[in-house]
Amino acid sequence: MADPPLSIERIRELLPHRHPMLMVDRVTEVGEDYIVGEKLIAANEPMLQGHFPDRPIMPGVLIIEAVAQLAGLWELIQHPENRGRGLALLGVDRARFRRPAVPGDVLRLEAHYVRRRRDVIQFVGSASVDGEKAADVNILAAFVDWGGEP
Repeated sequence: MADPPLSIERIRELLPHRHPMLMVDRVTEVGEDYIVGEKLIAANEPMLQGHFPDRPIMPGVLIIEAVAQLAGLWELIQHPENRGRGLALLGVDRARFRRPAVPGDVLRLEAHYVRRRRDVIQFVGSASVDGEKAADVNILAAFVDWGGEP
């Protein structure tokens, strides 16, 4: 198991995502069945330029993506044999958005492992700002072999 916190450099070693789609900036805790991380929301992020120009908020789908990437990090830390394989999002259930995330916010992300059935993994996740829940989501993902060069 990795010793938290994980820096952005270590996250980039584990995840194939790159700017502007890398949504996890730091991992602060890694447990036996959970992981906690952060997304720092900057005013100059590309997705905020048009969402919305006069009142920028982080799109909900990208909050879900951030939680899914965090769950993928947990999987890759717990199961290093899967490094080099892709982790594809299969399903999103019960997504609820409770407050907007705006520039200057530190989005605290959590993903909790629920179960695995073959290569399909289920997580429950959440995002919060200053202790106030921003989103909840159930995620299904699976490891896939992309084949060929990435």
